[in-house]
Amino acid sequence: MADTVALSDDERRLAELGYKQELNRSWSGFSNFAISFSIISILAGCFTSFGLGWNNGGPAAIAWGWPIVSIFILVIGLCMSELVSAFPTSGGIYWWASKLGGVKAGYYTGWLNLIGLLAIDASVAYGCATFFDGMLNFFDSSYTPGDLNRVFFYFLVVLALAALVNIFSSQLLALINNISVWWHVIGAAVVVLILWAFLKDGATHASASSVFTHTINATGLFGGSTHGAGFLLYVLPLSAILTQYTITGYDASAHLSEETHSAADSAAKGIWRSIFYSAIGGWILLLSFLFAVQDESTVGGSVQSIFHQALSSGAGGLIMLISTAGQFFCTVACMTSTTRMLYAFSRDGAVPGSQHWSKLSSKRVPVYGVILSAVIAVIITLPALVKVNVGTAKAPVIVPVAFFAVVSIGVVGLYVAFGIPIWLRWKAGNRFQPGGWTLGPRYKWMCIVAVVEIAVTSIIALLPNLHGGVPWNDDFAWKYVNYTILVVPGALLLLWIWWHASVKNWFTGPKVTVDLPAGMSSADEIALEHRGQSGHHPTAGAAD
Repeated sequence: MADTVALSDDERRLAELGYKQELNRSWSGFSNFAISFSIISILAGCFTSFGLGWNNGGPAAIAWGWPIVSIFILVIGLCMSELVSAFPTSGGIYWWASKLGGVKAGYYTGWLNLIGLLAIDASVAYGCATFFDGMLNFFDSSYTPGDLNRVFFYFLVVLALAALVNIFSSQLLALINNISVWWHVIGAAVVVLILWAFLKDGATHASASSVFTHTINATGLFGGSTHGAGFLLYVLPLSAILTQYTITGYDASAHLSEETHSAADSAAKGIWRSIFYSAIGGWILLLSFLFAVQDESTVGGSVQSIFHQALSSGAGGLIMLISTAGQFFCTVACMTSTTRMLYAFSRDGAVPGSQHWSKLSSKRVPVYGVILSAVIAVIITLPALVKVNVGTAKAPVIVPVAFFAVVSIGVVGLYVAFGIPIWLRWKAGNRFQPGGWTLGPRYKWMCIVAVVEIAVTSIIALLPNLHGGVPWNDDFAWKYVNYTILVVPGALLLLWIWWHASVKNWFTGPKVTVDLPAGMSSADEIALEHRGQSGHHPTAGAAD
C-alpha cells in the first residue's frame, strides 16, 4: 500500500485541534523539560530577585517562604500539566482558555500571557546584564560596577545575542537548552560547594537560628518594624514574589508542544518536573546564601554583597560567572517561549501586525516575532536608567525598583493567565475530556487551591514595596513606585476598550489552518495533502 498515509500521533492530535504541522517537530521530551527548567532558572531568579525576600522579611522569610510557596506553585503546575496533555498546541494557555471559556476568555488570557512573557524576557536579560557588570568587579577590583548607562548597554547586548540565537535554528535552540539543564544542575552544585567548603579566612557560617528566625524589614513601611500586624500581613507576604517570580515560565513546555515528540505526555511531564526539581534546587541554593551571610546589616538585599563578605574574589567571581551564564541561557529560552506564544496568538489574528509576527523564515522560525520581543523588552526596561537611592548620599542603598517592577508585571501577567484556564477547567467538571496525563478527581480541590494562590500573589505583586512609593507618604516620589499597579490595570483597561470598540466584531479565537470538506476530519485532510505531495509519508512514531 505505497499510497497509504499514516500521520504520527502528534500530527493527528494537532490536526484534530485544527492545525497543520508547520513548526519543526525536532524536540525530545527532555528538550521540552529543559526549556522550562532553563526559564525557571534557579541561577537567575534566586540570585537576581533575592532582595525581594531579604528586604521584605529577611532570612526567615526566604528559608520558610520558598518551600511553602513552591508547594502551591507545584499544584498550579500539575493543573496545567493536565491541560497541556488535553490540548498540546503552541497557543498553550490562550488556546485552553478559548476552548473552555470562549473567545473573550481566550482574548484576555492570551494578552495577559503575552504581557507576562515579554516582562520576563526583559527582567531576565536585565538581571544577566547586572550580574555581568558585578562579575567584572570580582575579577578586576579597579572596575567599579553599578553605572546604570553601562548596565543598560550590557542589557542591549544580551538581548541582541539571545535574539540571534533564536533566529538561527530550532536545532541549535534545543542543543542550548539541553546544555542549559546540565549547566544549572552542575553549576548550582558548584555554587553550593563553594559556599559551604571554601569560605575565605576568618569567615564562618551563620547559625541555624539566625537563618530560620531572623527577620528584616528594609522597606521603610510600618517604621521598619519586624513585629505586629503590618509586618506579618503586608511586608512579609511581599517576600513571596521571590519564589513566585523564580518558578515561572514553565508554560514554555506548552508553547513548544508543537515542536515536541509525544507532546501530550512529554509537555505535561515537562511542566511539573521542571517545577519540582527547581523548587528543591532553589531551596538548597538559597539556604547556602543565607548560611554564608557574615553581616546582615550590609547585605542590602544583594547576593553579591554576601559573596564579597564570605568569599575570596576568585571564588566569588566563579559563582558570578556561573550565574551570569545561566541567566543568559535563561534569556534565550524565555525569548523562545515568548515568540512561540506570539506566533500562535498572531496566527489567530489577535495581535496588531499579525501577518508579520506569524510569518516563519525558511528555517521555520518567527524571525520578526523575535525582533519585536527584544524591542518591547528594551522599552519596558527604560525606567531602569533612573537611579533609586533609599539610603543617604554618604551611605547609599540602591534599590532596583524598575527591575522589581518588571518582575512583578511578569508574575501578574503570567499567573493570572495561568489561573483563567485552570478555573475554566474546574467549571467544566466531567465535561472536560482529559488527555493521557490526568489528575483524575483530584482536580476538584487542586484547581481551587491554584486559583486562590494566584489571586493572592497577584494582589501582593501590585502593592507598594517602599515607603516612598506610597502616594500619601511625605517622601513619596515616582521613582520609588512599583509601577506594576499602573502597567497591568492600564493594559487591561486598554484591552477592554479595544475589545468593545473593535475586537469583538472580528476576533473569532483560535483559527484552524486546514480547510475541511463536509464529513472529513482535520487529520484526514492533512493525510490527503501529504499523499498529494509525495505519495507516501513515513509513520513517525513517538520518539521519546
